[in-house]
Formats: sequence, structure tokens, C-alpha cells
Amino acid sequence: MDPLPPDAIQRVLFISPSVHVYAIPPLTSTKGYLAAGWTSPSVHQFPPCRLRIVETAIPTTSTSLTSTSSTSNPTVSNTSETLTTTLLLEDPSTGDLFAASPYTSPAAIEPALDSSRFFAVRVVGEGGRKAVLGIGFEERAEAFDFGVALQEVRKVLGMDGGGGAKGAVGEPPAGRREGKENVAREGKVEKRDWSLKEGESIHVDVGRRGREKKEEGHGVGWIAPPSAGVGVGFLPPPPSAKEVKEEKRREAQEMGFDDGEFGEFQ
Repeated sequence: MDPLPPDAIQRVLFISPSVHVYAIPPLTSTKGYLAAGWTSPSVHQFPPCRLRIVETAIPTTSTSLTSTSSTSNPTVSNTSETLTTTLLLEDPSTGDLFAASPYTSPAAIEPALDSSRFFAVRVVGEGGRKAVLGIGFEERAEAFDFGVALQEVRKVLGMDGGGGAKGAVGEPPAGRREGKENVAREGKVEKRDWSLKEGESIHVDVGRRGREKKEEGHGVGWIAPPSAGVGVGFLPPPPSAKEVKEEKRREAQEMGFDDGEFGEFQ
């Protein structure tokens, strides 16, 4: 790899201590790569490597001549940075570089069609020589984190339809800047003034009118009163003691036991 300038800033986006590396056969189908045969004895397997995704920001400046009546010295303007992302396969013990893959398009790193733990990586060696290597993760969760890191890179570099990767110093790249603008727009809440203006008032109806409206609307639990002439099922009151005595006297007279001399029939 070419040496970096002293003002370059690098950031590690993802790291895996050990991944399997395979010398996979050439692609025979336009659909994609199949990892089913990568682990067979006929496929050469390299020693495990450490994998890192490194983001590099290199500041760049452009100058322009400004002519005035007092001076014609050049002034510096439009300071920006160039952002690149590279996948590195390194020796886990010494850190020596084994292979590098500049992530310039989604086709540089493709997931296998038959497994979520395997990926095909297009590496570039010395002299511009290119090859395709297969990498495999032991854990599915680690492969998932690797895919999420690549998705974030594509968003920042504008591979998913966003902006470019260059931005002025002090400003994030286009993808990050767009995300912050979206958060700022979502955070804005329209404030409305609900206070009463001069001369305005609030009128509330209370008392009988409210009850009449409720009765007319027949709210929940309302029961209509019984109509006239319809019985409601009440029993008549019991007869008094005087009425009972008169009833007994009348029955005795009808049976001929009371002649008026022996008093009330017992």
C-alpha cells in the first residue's frame, strides 16, 4: 500500500481477530458465489487472518488567486477531505499485510448466496494484480456485524444513492451530514400560541340545558319511564283487621251459624 501523508486520519470501523481465508475457484454463474465447496479439500485454504475495515480521511486544499488593489497574494479556500475505506487481511501475530481490498463499490465484497457467514472479496496486490478470495466467520453474529459495517460505509460513501464522500473540513461527509439534517428536522416541533387574545372569552353551558341535552340524547344507561295504563307488577296491600272480621261474619251468616245471639263465630 502507498504511504499515507502525515495529516491523514484513520479510523477502524470493524475488526475480527481471526477469519478463514480461501482461494476460491472462479465465478461460473452470474447469480453469485456459492460457499458450499470452499471448505472441501480441493480448495486451498490460507492461514487465518485478522480482518479490519479502515476508514482513511486525507485533507485536501485548493488555492485561488485573489487580485485586489493592495495585494495579489494567493489565498487558501475550499478545504475538504478525501474519504476512502479499505478491507485489510493481516497476519494476526505480526500485523503484516496479507491482502487489501479497496471498497470502492458494493461488488468489491459480495456475500455468498448459500451462507451468511461467507463473503467473496476482490483484493488488489502489488503491481495492480487482482484476485478473489473467500473469507468465512466462525460466528454468525460476527458476520452480521461485518455486514452492518459495510452498509454504513456504503451510506457514507454514497454507494446507496446518497451524496459523495468529500466534504469541507468541520463538516461530516454527505451521508453523515444528511443523517444529522434529518434528525434536526425531526426534532423541530411547531409551537402554537393557545393563549386568549384581547377581547376573546370562553363560554361554557352549565345547568338545566346540559341535562336536557343529555336526556334528549338518551345516553348510556337511560331507561324510558313506563307508559300510562300499563301495570308494573305491584301486589295489592293486605286487608285490614276490620275487613277480615266482616268477611268472617258474612261467611258465618251464609252458613246459618250466626243468629245474632251467640256473637261472632269463632
